[in-house]
Amino acid sequence: ALAPHISRETLEYHHDKHHAAYVTNLNNLIKGTPHAEQSLEDIVRTAPAGGVFNNAAQVWNHTFYFAGLKPGGGGEPTGALMDAIKARWGSFGAFQEDFTKCAVGTFGSGWAWLVKTPEGKLDLRSTSNAATPLTGADTPLLCCDVWEHAYYIDTRNARPKYVENWWKVVDWTGVAKRFAG
Repeated sequence: ALAPHISRETLEYHHDKHHAAYVTNLNNLIKGTPHAEQSLEDIVRTAPAGGVFNNAAQVWNHTFYFAGLKPGGGGEPTGALMDAIKARWGSFGAFQEDFTKCAVGTFGSGWAWLVKTPEGKLDLRSTSNAATPLTGADTPLLCCDVWEHAYYIDTRNARPKYVENWWKVVDWTGVAKRFAG
C-alpha cells in the first residue's frame, strides 16, 4: 500500500522478517521471567543492556516506525504541530531539511527522531542500533528507520533517496495526535 515510495518487497522483508524476528526473539527471551508480565514500554525502560533490551527496543522502534506511515501520506502537517515546527525551524522546508540531514547523517544503523522535549518544544535526535528516546525524557513523535533493511531493496545504498521517498508516506495525523497527547 506504500508503493511506489516503499515497495511491497521491502515491507515484506522489513516487517514480516526483521520485525517478526525481534518479536519472536523477545518472546523467547522473556518467557518465564518477570518481563513476561510487563508492557513492551516497561520492558524497554527497565531491561538492562543486552538481549532483552535490544529486542524489546527494536520491537518498539519498528512498531512506532510502521505506525508513522500511511498510504497517501506525506505533505505537511497542520495546526498546532505545524505551528511548533515553524516556531522551532522557521518553516516546514527547513525542518524537513534538518530532519533529512539527521536521518542521512546517522552513522551506521539507527533511527532519526522528531521528539517533543519535556519543555514542550520540538527537536531532533539520532540514535544508533536499538537506542530509543523512550528511555529518556523526550516524547517520540516520528521516526525514520535508517537501518539498511529499511531501504536496501528499493534504493540499494542510497539512503538519501529512501528518506526522500519516506517523506511521501509520513502519517502527519498520527504525529499531530502524539504531539497533542
